[in-house]
This record gives sequence, structure tokens and C-alpha cells, in this order.
Amino acid sequence: MNSVNSFFGLTCNPFSKQGVSAKDFFPSRDFQEMHGALDQAKDVRGIAVFTSPPGAGKTFALRVFSQELNPNLYNIAYICLSTVSIAEFYKQFCGVLGIPPKGGKPGMFKAIQEQIWYLYKEKRQPLILVVDEAQYLNTAILNDLKMLMNYDYDSLNCFTLILCGESYLNNTLRKPVHEALRQRITIHYEFQGLSDEEVPAYVRHKIRYAGGSEQIINEAAMSALNSMSQNNPRVIDNIMSDALTIAMQAEKHTIDADVILAAVNHQSFA
Repeated sequence: MNSVNSFFGLTCNPFSKQGVSAKDFFPSRDFQEMHGALDQAKDVRGIAVFTSPPGAGKTFALRVFSQELNPNLYNIAYICLSTVSIAEFYKQFCGVLGIPPKGGKPGMFKAIQEQIWYLYKEKRQPLILVVDEAQYLNTAILNDLKMLMNYDYDSLNCFTLILCGESYLNNTLRKPVHEALRQRITIHYEFQGLSDEEVPAYVRHKIRYAGGSEQIINEAAMSALNSMSQNNPRVIDNIMSDALTIAMQAEKHTIDADVILAAVNHQSFA
């Protein structure tokens, strides 16, 4: 029995995140805006905030950006939040900086601040700290992040803080208690999602990347995909992955609108 890849003449499933290489990204408007903003943030330091619905591509854009950084000039650290505990956050922070998590919160805070200063002043490799899923940050952690940025009587930014999260992170940052932190935000970008024109370009780009023909999907199917995907890259990927399997099982070498509808229905019950 043929696999989906061989049935369609693909080298891999172009809609699986395992099959995506950072160098073969689709240059969507959101991607280019975030990439340019990240490039600016690394130079001016301070705080950059990026928000979007799930699956819009923030983390992928971060991965591309981090791979392009010169490790001799910058020290990038990545924390993906799975907890809102301040103690666990400090332990994760110490871990990515390579320092022992000891001395309780006061000890870890002092050690982190000293390490950030060392990277900036002595090694000339300023820290770029990326906090992903930042919508889970609580008030105590956000307040401590603000204090960590106080150097030389609050006249110097020693590192870049990048907060990435779902859109309701914006609501958290708008609270009066975070006014001082919000004033430090130098870059703030909210993802718009793929435009109607970008959806077919995105799909064709991925198919070409996997060595396939653009004839794999017809115009009616592309129109159906456009209207049912909310222009969200992850939703598009999930629908198209199912569509490839459904089309193969039906022995269709071209994905049509019926296949897209069947894939959407499968996703709704998955």
C-alpha cells in the first residue's frame, strides 16, 4: 500500500511541523513583521511583546530568529512556561543561564542579575531572554522581571526580554499594577493571521518545499480551505494533512473541495 508521500510524489509531509525546516519558512506578513521587530529588539534591548491566537506561528518565527543569531554576539535563552509558580520560574531561569538554583528566591534573583550583568559587561554577549506562553505569567513574576531590568539606577538595559503569548496577555499587561512594566515595552506586535491572498501562497509554498506539484490541490479546494481555516497556519496544516490522507484513500491525485470538507469534518471530531 502506498504511503501518502509516495502517492503524491512528496519527499515528506509538508504540513507536519516535523517536516518544516527553519530555512524554508513562508515569508508571511506576520513573519516578516515579527522578524524585523526581533532584529530591532536585540539591538535596543528592553521589552518586546508578541501576541496571537494559538497556531499563528510565533514560536516558529522565534526559532528562525534564534538560528540566525551570531552566538559570539548574543546569548539567547528560551523558557516555555508550563507553570505559574514563581519558584519554578526562577529555577527555569537559573537553568537556562547555567547557574545553580540555590538560595531561595532572593539568592536566585541576585545570581540571575549578576549573570545578566556578566554576560553584558564582561563577555559582551547580552542576554536575549524569550519567555514563551507568557500569558501564564502571574503578577509576582512580572514584577520581578521589571526589577531584574533595573541596572545602574535604571539607566541601562542590559538584556532583551521577549514575551510571547496568546492575545489575552495584552489584557494582563493593561492592568494598572503593570503600568511601570508596560512603559518599558519598546515593541508590541499582534499577529493578524494570513491574509486571504497568503493562504494559497502558503499552501503552494509548502507543497513545492516537499517536491510536489501545485496540481495536488485545485482552486475550488483552495477556496474552501481559505474559508474554513480562519487563516490560521496550524489549522491549515492540520486540514491539509488530513486532506492528503483522505484523497489517497479515495485514490484522488488532486484534492478537491469535497476532500477539504471531509478533512474539516474529521478535524471537528478529532
